[in-house]
Amino acid sequence: MIIQRFLAQFNEVDFDELLVAGGVAALTFCAIYGMLRLLRKRLCRHDDVGRTERPVAQLLKETLNRTSILAILAVSVLVGLKTLELPPLWEARLGHLWFIVLGFQLVLYFDRAATLGARRYFRNHAENPDSPTTVANTLMVWALKTTIWVIFLLAALSNLGINVTALVASLGIGGIAVALAVQNVLGDLFASLSIAVDKPFEVGDSIAITNVSGTVEHVGLKTTRIRSDSGEQIIIGNSELLKNVVRNYKRMQTRRVQLSLRINPSTPPELAAKVPDALKAVIERQPDVRADRVHLKSVTQDALEFELVFYVLDSAYVKYMNIQQAVLLGALEVFAELGVDANAPTRRLLFEQGSEAANEAAQPERRLRSH
Repeated sequence: MIIQRFLAQFNEVDFDELLVAGGVAALTFCAIYGMLRLLRKRLCRHDDVGRTERPVAQLLKETLNRTSILAILAVSVLVGLKTLELPPLWEARLGHLWFIVLGFQLVLYFDRAATLGARRYFRNHAENPDSPTTVANTLMVWALKTTIWVIFLLAALSNLGINVTALVASLGIGGIAVALAVQNVLGDLFASLSIAVDKPFEVGDSIAITNVSGTVEHVGLKTTRIRSDSGEQIIIGNSELLKNVVRNYKRMQTRRVQLSLRINPSTPPELAAKVPDALKAVIERQPDVRADRVHLKSVTQDALEFELVFYVLDSAYVKYMNIQQAVLLGALEVFAELGVDANAPTRRLLFEQGSEAANEAAQPERRLRSH
């Protein structure tokens, strides 16, 4: 019915007026499209330096790439229709169309600008510009885009004469019901926000939690994906992840190593006194190591126990294992040079036959003698 009424209105318009309106629409389309092409070319000339010296020009160029051809066509048609004499009712409807078309194109620009601006901000403030996208970037972009589109939708409905206040109130009540139904999902969502703000770990960090150790591959809105040391991918809910103690090995600057070595308890005291200094010398010979202490920790009937404590000035796990291996091999060499026995003492168990068993064994002999 609306289309028929619209066509009926055009039947009352002269053909010359329609040609003028079509010509104006075509000229408007060519003018807008040509201006965009010219502006893009001017901005492309600064593309090489835009990323460093002209970030605004770079942002503007990439934002203009989101221009919709349909929006340009709709604007051109509306400009052409403005040349016609239409009834007041259609003038009001054209005003609504103007608002929707221009608002839709502006939302596309804001949507693109929010994505690019957030990405540039987090890249400039990151330690490694080539690092993967963080969860904070994802959450910020998602929140900005949602806000932009919701504002546009409410503004368009208000422009069409719909009572937005009642709609917002109903959405609020419905939002509470939905929140209660999906509280677990919302818990993971707010946990991801906590990870984004507090940053206990980021993508690429090596972490360990209860029964899980590996590298963080992705931090999403609901789950975190960890590539375990054994190779499989482990997916954990964000709220469940934050309930546990998280050990971040990537941020560890040094490693404290504590070793215990035991020698035979029969070692002479003067020989045992030489062991701490010799072991400390072995530790100090290692590169990127700071020796802390070497002490005789305990003396028992089983062994003399020496405790070695030192710091590896590098967080790499492979280097830590190499240094620990070198210290242990050096300790074996020290024991061999000093003549220290690192073996456990030998024990001998002697079993003596009781007096009653001996009497029972002697009774047959006494009987033979009596016969």
